[in-house]
Amino acid sequence: MSRVPRSQEHLKTGFTAEAVGAARFRAYAVRAERDGLTEVAERWRRLAKEKDRLAALQLEAAGQVREDRLSVADALAEERFGNDVLYPKMIRDVDEATADVLREVLSAKQRHVDELAEFRRSLQAG
Repeated sequence: MSRVPRSQEHLKTGFTAEAVGAARFRAYAVRAERDGLTEVAERWRRLAKEKDRLAALQLEAAGQVREDRLSVADALAEERFGNDVLYPKMIRDVDEATADVLREVLSAKQRHVDELAEFRRSLQAG
């Protein structure tokens, strides 16, 4: 039996569904833009923005949005886990073409770690 209240589980599930949907819609917008379908791309982006709003609403209701200092610490820990554990493991487990995509993601995630670390330092200094 889960120790997490059902309401928290549902908010987390809803957040994940909306966040993934928003990312998917933004990817569709990128493709539509590349195909020269500017109006279609804009519709996808509008829908993604609304999904982002719904995701944020649920994350906030779940108590997962905290003051900047704590949110930056959480984000930094998540990015470091991705860099140090998650992506290296996935890269070892896939074909070379997929590994190349994951290496590109890993490289970007390292930049995110650097930016979040600087963000944390600026918050601590202020």
